[in-house]
Amino acid sequence: MKMIMRWFPHGDDSVTLEQIRQVPGVSGVATCLPKIPVGEVWPLEEILAVKNEVNAAGLEMEVIESVNIHEDIKKGLPTRDQYIANYIKTLENLGKAGVKCLCYNFMPVMDWARSDLAAPLDDGSFVMAYRHEEVLQMNPEKMAKAMEGKARGYSLPGWEPERLDAMARDIEFYQSMTKEQYWDNMKYFLDAVVPYAEEYDIKMAIHPDDPPWPLYGLPKVITNSENIRTFLDLNNSQYNGLTLCTGSLGSDLNNDLPAMMREFGSMKRIHFAHVRNVHHLNEKDFDEAAHLSACGDLDMYAIMEALYESGFDGYIRPDHGRMIWGEQARPGYGLYDRAIGANYLLGLWEAIDKSYKKKGEIQ
Repeated sequence: MKMIMRWFPHGDDSVTLEQIRQVPGVSGVATCLPKIPVGEVWPLEEILAVKNEVNAAGLEMEVIESVNIHEDIKKGLPTRDQYIANYIKTLENLGKAGVKCLCYNFMPVMDWARSDLAAPLDDGSFVMAYRHEEVLQMNPEKMAKAMEGKARGYSLPGWEPERLDAMARDIEFYQSMTKEQYWDNMKYFLDAVVPYAEEYDIKMAIHPDDPPWPLYGLPKVITNSENIRTFLDLNNSQYNGLTLCTGSLGSDLNNDLPAMMREFGSMKRIHFAHVRNVHHLNEKDFDEAAHLSACGDLDMYAIMEALYESGFDGYIRPDHGRMIWGEQARPGYGLYDRAIGANYLLGLWEAIDKSYKKKGEIQ
């Protein structure tokens, strides 16, 4: 298992590589090239430039998060083949740069949704929050403006300004698409791309829908165990796997996170884990919480134990953190709370590892 943290290049992050390097147990970063428009090839020289910067700080760049999928691929339009060809070329370039894991998503129109990026908690910290009825009353433009106001000047992946004009039209397009058609479009993409992921030795790790329930009539598919089984069956390659995000899947109280860890981890289909906690106000309203189990509704010890028992040897990162101690940073991606989260998770992993080895259950 490798503990990493997410980092945004080109001055689009308040957290520096030097700071990440000082977080005990963190060996690398998951990063991206957000300036490359969706659907275009990531140039090798730009990938290597970021890698050299990361390596110079004493860190690894084995994970990319993410090469976004052009909407025409998700829609199944005739133009998808050119965008898939570009995706494959990007995979080739990432492989040349030594990337081992690619976190991506197949969510239609919007990568994620929140009603507030800086909701205050009783302890004085601020978190990203979701209130279902508020979100339903927003159109994408209103939501984007609300989020931009609390983004502190940093980019919001999945909510790039150039995408806003098309969002309403895209939502309308999907109203006539069945979930079966969406699965077909996903399989078309996987069957085209996964053989090259195998060739370039890059594990494809799809991220769950966030939140994991229907929104604006859009098809939502990576939401629960049943749907994940369907997804994995679309292409049986070990390179077709998961980014198992406890925060996204844990937003639905019906999801059993430890059971998911055991099932899909034992299949060696979890390549990346985003681990964070969630505090529910009711079934569909929640705040993102500190990683500690007591701060939310998820049993982080049980989740990490299940991941350990599955033989997981991929990448883990602490997911979204609170804004604490007066930090002003990209929502969810400040330094302090994520550093605390990383070491909490590493502490759980160490305790589980030593306990199992002491009992002789795992050598």
